[in-house]
Amino acid sequence: IKALREKGVESPVLCLTAKDTVEDIVAGLDSGSDDYLTKPFAFAELLARVRALVRRGTQERGAEITYADLRLDPVAHKVWRSDSEIDLTAKEYALLEFFMRNPETTLTRTMIAEHVWDYTFDSFTNIIDVYVNYLRKKVDRDYTNKLIHTVRGIGYVLKED
Repeated sequence: IKALREKGVESPVLCLTAKDTVEDIVAGLDSGSDDYLTKPFAFAELLARVRALVRRGTQERGAEITYADLRLDPVAHKVWRSDSEIDLTAKEYALLEFFMRNPETTLTRTMIAEHVWDYTFDSFTNIIDVYVNYLRKKVDRDYTNKLIHTVRGIGYVLKED
């Protein structure tokens, strides 16, 4: 968890563990976990905690998102890499925001289509590949550390080399 937080990953984390001492709980929360649930637990409680984490996450959507040297301001709809502002179209911005809210997670073309384009993915279209290519040209072109990677046969992932 600590390594993810150091990389700027802000996704909510819920620890599910059998470690139930106060020291374990404190260590888990201090390492960057947002919540901590010990076994055994009631499934209803787990669901309630996940809903609470999701609620908190959507309330914090206005906060700036960073990953590596890439920074996104969801309020101003601006993006910077190494303090240089990057001009993006609305669709490129939505695509990058989806990547940055899900760093180091392989995103399938279907997931991207449903989230960014709000429609069911047509496997015969290359629109997603085209827009990822546009985004790469703007985000990765001038940098040796590429952030947007293809996961062959599956989709794409935002991660450091």
